[in-house]
Amino acid sequence: MKIDGFSFSAVDAGIRYADRLDLALIHADSPCVTAGVFTSSQVKAAPVLIDIERLQKDRLSQTILINSGNANACTGENGITTALATSDIVAKQLGISPEKVLLASTGVIGEQLNITAFEKGIPDLIAQLSRDGFADVSRAIMTTDTTPKVAKRKAVVDTTPITLVGMAKGSGMIMPNMATMLAFILTDAAITPASLQQALKKGVDQTFNRITVDGDTSTNDMALAMASAAAGNKEIATVADGDGRCFAETLKDLLVELAVKIVADGEGATKTVTVRVEQASSSSEAELLARTVANSPLVKTAFFGEDANWGRIFMALGRAGVEFDPARVDLFFDDVQLVAGGTGLGREAEERATTVLKKKDFTLTVKMGQGRESAEIYTCDFSIDYIRINADYRS
Repeated sequence: MKIDGFSFSAVDAGIRYADRLDLALIHADSPCVTAGVFTSSQVKAAPVLIDIERLQKDRLSQTILINSGNANACTGENGITTALATSDIVAKQLGISPEKVLLASTGVIGEQLNITAFEKGIPDLIAQLSRDGFADVSRAIMTTDTTPKVAKRKAVVDTTPITLVGMAKGSGMIMPNMATMLAFILTDAAITPASLQQALKKGVDQTFNRITVDGDTSTNDMALAMASAAAGNKEIATVADGDGRCFAETLKDLLVELAVKIVADGEGATKTVTVRVEQASSSSEAELLARTVANSPLVKTAFFGEDANWGRIFMALGRAGVEFDPARVDLFFDDVQLVAGGTGLGREAEERATTVLKKKDFTLTVKMGQGRESAEIYTCDFSIDYIRINADYRS
């Protein structure tokens, strides 16, 4: 996967494990308009704090240095100092300002970053920069992921073809309140900083913020977007209408693909489930109801067991903190109705619903009978492997 204006590289720096790519670089030919959305967690990793500060000062960046295996979170001032040192090393060897370097880390929380691994790995990173290195970077950012997550879209802006490409990582600790674990979006479009930020923020709100694997929010979540302007289109000045709206919708479509791939690769996941709440009194209540169901361990284990236990779903709805009349609620798995007016439709309906639950992808629809608003959350099941993966993570 290639995109005009960007080069990529990844190396095995031995940050945590041997014989795996764990240090990566995304480098633009020249400074790019950049947007960022970051974790809402009160515990923010060192690279998140640095990136927020740098983008507040200047919406132009040129390089993203990414490592896996160590989150550089909960590492105090030493973590900040080490992170800044890594950006200084990259900047010096590339001949650019350190302020033009953004940082991203993912991995174990609470361990200090080994600067020696970066000192040894960065020269190789720079030497290996290539237009063809996108796939290597997508693999280098993985931790418990089982597969890289990439996507590509094309659009036309002012009669000019443009391209967007994206990669993401995430498998556990996924209930973002801004983005996902890590996501990097690159485009050759020309767009103003404000427009790119608006498009990214809205897109993230409607995609990455609507997924959950386990209900936990990472200290390192970030989504970064860089625009090289290499396509030569007339600069997008607004995403409210026209070509700008087309760009924003294309970006959202790309983010949807990445978000669903994260859910599908949830730690130990065997099923991807869309939880859709309809006929709610407000969109915020619809989202809260859907999210509560999607996060319920009892619901998610029932999905894994292929058990049409709709009582667990009603339990989750009831604790969402939303007022509703249970006697008006209908419930469906795909097009199989299991509950009507708050009452189960019997054994035959459960057997038909169980057939749906055997699929790898299905939709749970809850009709509240309260209003006209709706929301969707993407989730997965909880399997035995989720416990095994996380119990063994540091060993």
